[in-house]
Amino acid sequence: MNWADIWDAMFGGIADYGEIVLLVSNSIIAGAVLGLVGGLVGVFVMQRDMAFAVHGISELSFAGAAFALLVGFDVVTGSIVGSLIAAAIIGVLGAKARDRNSIIGVLMPFGLGLGILFLSLYDGRSANRFSLLTGQIVSVQTGQLGWLIAISAFVLLGMLLIWRPLRFDSLDPQSAAARGVPTTAISLTFMLLLGLIVAVSVHIIGALLVMALLVTPAAAAMRIATGPIAVPMLAAAFGFVSAVGGILLAVMGTLPVSPFITTISFAIYVACRVIGARRDRVAASA
Repeated sequence: MNWADIWDAMFGGIADYGEIVLLVSNSIIAGAVLGLVGGLVGVFVMQRDMAFAVHGISELSFAGAAFALLVGFDVVTGSIVGSLIAAAIIGVLGAKARDRNSIIGVLMPFGLGLGILFLSLYDGRSANRFSLLTGQIVSVQTGQLGWLIAISAFVLLGMLLIWRPLRFDSLDPQSAAARGVPTTAISLTFMLLLGLIVAVSVHIIGALLVMALLVTPAAAAMRIATGPIAVPMLAAAFGFVSAVGGILLAVMGTLPVSPFITTISFAIYVACRVIGARRDRVAASA
């Protein structure tokens, strides 16, 4: 492949950009919603040291979506079922960090192996298989968009309802338990909400790269902010920019959306890390 082919793959549709954007408006809306909610959820993922859990849930979500594709069922529903099963297992059995990491380490290859098995048995379009791993921007129909928004709104409402005890448990679990906070119930509720947002994110960005919306924006925000309001707001903003910006760039060509989303998300993280390091040096010298 020469440079002209690469340019066509990345920006070959720029002449019809306006029309293409209109065609994928559902995906842009879905990406915006998922970026905002994913950024907020990601703050607690980072505070609870559960970035690894996101990847573990996404693998079983992939398996559920692959099975749904194989049997001709709704892919998003299959993804949600797989995510909720993984989230429940991790939430119930992985109360301690050591137990949680070992459980995730067991679930990840199992989920990935099941997903590969189901995709191997599937004899439909190869693009459908590939999209489960890397996402697809043109597949969000109006009915699916409604479900994506409804699920994201449910996750956001659930987060708001448990926000204070969840934050207390995330920052100081021992003190939270001593103060009577139902830490087990809070942890399981958070895991189920995390499972839901992972499932719907897989439909946009794919199972392999879902952490770009659920981990990286929050990690970037925590490099330059510390306040209980500033960090979630920045994380949501970074998630929004990554998702929407990635889709708007991807529609110029024929490449999957996930490399664009992950690149923007990574660039934001690098910029925040540089800014944070420079600020720390200035504070130290002062």
